[in-house]
Amino acid sequence: MRTIALEEHFATAAFLRGPGSWLTSRPGVIDAIAELGDSRIAAMDEGEVDLAVLSLAAPGVEQLDGPKAVELARECNDELAAAVARYPDRLAGFATVPISTPDAAAEELERAMGTLGFLGAVVNGHSQGRYLDDPFFRPFLDRAAALKAPIYLHPTIPPAGVIESSYAGFAPEVTFALATVGWGWHINTGTHVLRMILGGVFDTHSELQVIIGHMGEGLPFMLPRFDATLRPELTGLKHPVSTYLRKNLNYTFANFNNEATYANLVSQVGIDRVAFSADYPFGSMKNARAFLDSLPLSDDERARISHRNAERLLGL
Repeated sequence: MRTIALEEHFATAAFLRGPGSWLTSRPGVIDAIAELGDSRIAAMDEGEVDLAVLSLAAPGVEQLDGPKAVELARECNDELAAAVARYPDRLAGFATVPISTPDAAAEELERAMGTLGFLGAVVNGHSQGRYLDDPFFRPFLDRAAALKAPIYLHPTIPPAGVIESSYAGFAPEVTFALATVGWGWHINTGTHVLRMILGGVFDTHSELQVIIGHMGEGLPFMLPRFDATLRPELTGLKHPVSTYLRKNLNYTFANFNNEATYANLVSQVGIDRVAFSADYPFGSMKNARAFLDSLPLSDDERARISHRNAERLLGL
């Protein structure tokens, strides 16, 4: 069965010297994330992954000022495009966009999709404390909607003030884990999605599609509570929050290989909103594929998660 993986990461040498320097302390990750050749294809073969859609690892270029973000985004996209050209049947790309300069981000998204053949964009969380509900980002969102470009909204380190108020006071390694992979990444991403909904992004762009990982970043569990407390009479939105979570959001595994979490996700948003990913090299493609194969699904349901939902979303 064809398998498409939607959240798989890469890094360039320039990125690792700059915003991605934190990855150099991860010996099990650093070699794999920078490898865009035969070793990556071999890992895909081992995990029975036919197509990997690659995106620049967090924190991306979102925390850089305009000129530096524009330069690095373009360089990363060109390097990824070269790898896709070497393996056109196995690799695809989400564009890195210099979101701190929204007009430039819109232009780079159009270049990446029109010239390089990319399938959408990745946004690594907030940009210098700003979230995509801010009118500042309207030029980028307008272009993404016009291009029918899905946006993969990936976690990033919360703003410094949030870390200080909510996660500090422990040993440095505990604070870092709590603020990132253990909790903060996911809660901050879920909050980002809610801000987009409450800010009317999807009322303005009703067809815009956003992808999030980790079985929904906690949002599906809270969905009934959102509808009970954030009603349209209060928010001024056209629909209940659940409508946007079921119409404008798409969800991937991203190394949350847990059946109970998966069951909650599908019960709240439906199987047509769920797609496969492994979060490679932070997660194992082989383990992710084994988890998919272990789920009690019909052949049709497994095909939808494995490739059909992704093909529809990405226009493949």
